[in-house]
Amino acid sequence: MRRVDFGIGYFPTADAVGPGELAAWLEERGFESLVFAEHTHIPASRESPYPGGGELPRKYTATLDLFVALTAAAVATTRLRVGSGIALIVERDPIITAKEAASIDVLSGGRFELGVGAGWNREEMENHGTDPRTRMRLFAERTEAIKAIWTEREASFHGEFVDFERILCEPKPAQRPHPPILVGGLGPTVIDRVLAFGDAWFPNWTPDVLDRAAELRARAERPIDFMAMGPPAKPEVLEELFEAGTRRVSWWVPSAGRSVIEPRLERIEKAIAEFTGEA
Repeated sequence: MRRVDFGIGYFPTADAVGPGELAAWLEERGFESLVFAEHTHIPASRESPYPGGGELPRKYTATLDLFVALTAAAVATTRLRVGSGIALIVERDPIITAKEAASIDVLSGGRFELGVGAGWNREEMENHGTDPRTRMRLFAERTEAIKAIWTEREASFHGEFVDFERILCEPKPAQRPHPPILVGGLGPTVIDRVLAFGDAWFPNWTPDVLDRAAELRARAERPIDFMAMGPPAKPEVLEELFEAGTRRVSWWVPSAGRSVIEPRLERIEKAIAEFTGEA
């Protein structure tokens, strides 16, 4: 088989296929990874427009807690990589997040990946005490602080927003030097952030994403992966992604029951089989 890994993204909700059940199902079908979205809440004011346009889907207001869902997925599987797609770091305490992430990495035997981002809903982040005007600096500091906690026995961090001195926080992650950091987002400065602290760029699909991935490769002075989320499930698109050196291709599936998810998985698997020559 040609070397591109394939994964699924999901908003786990209480009235849909559960995270553990979905994870086991995907592992059985041969998928490589599963990532869960995160929103702690959605402000009822709805002042921030939904980037996808139209009405905000209900799944945004009803997602299970990210790390609870990831724990369920991790214990239900033995090979599937599990991660956040993405964790809203500007709404998260970095010490608690480092602890939760390292715990899942240990419990899963080193199968965890931390997708990180700043999010789009300004009222949501404001309810967590975050000033949207400085969220990108906060995002960078908290991500770097998490990495310090993972990799230093007595971790210290002194920044504009994050400050702690010589803390002991275990367990350390099973993966060395730490679980992969997948940077989400499509903003004008996202490549700078990937280069600064990411192991991969993990954006949602847009028509220009491959051009920007080429920019990332041209600027990178160390290995950095490109992972595409949500491209058309067509073999010719997979061929284009393969030729561009894409490490992983993932797709969102509905927050629903098996009978709704199954047709979407079948379309994805058909495109993969045609791409790999196994159709």
